[in-house]
Amino acid sequence: MSFKNSKKQDDVLMNDDINFKEVRCNGDQGESFGIISSQEAKNLAQEAGLDLVCIAPNAKPPVVKIMDYGKFRYQQEKKKKDARKNQKIIVTKEIKLSVKIAQNDIDYKVKHAREFIEKGNHVKFRVFLRGREMSNPSAGVDVLNRVWPMIEDIAVKENEPKFEGRYVNMLVVPSKKERK
Repeated sequence: MSFKNSKKQDDVLMNDDINFKEVRCNGDQGESFGIISSQEAKNLAQEAGLDLVCIAPNAKPPVVKIMDYGKFRYQQEKKKKDARKNQKIIVTKEIKLSVKIAQNDIDYKVKHAREFIEKGNHVKFRVFLRGREMSNPSAGVDVLNRVWPMIEDIAVKENEPKFEGRYVNMLVVPSKKERK
């Protein structure tokens, strides 16, 4: 709450850095002091033992607020921390297949995919096309079409199988009823 020339790291104009001819001044408790000179606003803040912070420098006239800047910064950081805490992180698991995969291998990989989906993860199925398989990408789509009926009861297709480079990809996400 010191009233010195202090420029914060987030480039907020405050205290002696405010050099406007006149400003619209608001108090800490929501009261409005109207349009006054910046020197008067500084004096009001100094009398209250608080900081004068410019909250809208581009307004006509600029808007300043008398507040405890340290407390304000603390509350802002706390809000950011709470927002990060409530964020849901989406994990995408990748399952690689090939065109010449046997049915028992598909069953095994689908078993793992079902576990991932039940945990709420997204699953990306990728069929790698080697050599001459590149000339027939529909073979990769056929493999993914064999996989889809095995997981459609717990998942939703985010996109249809599509050809990207040497891969045919299909993204699958948990269905709404499964997420609960």
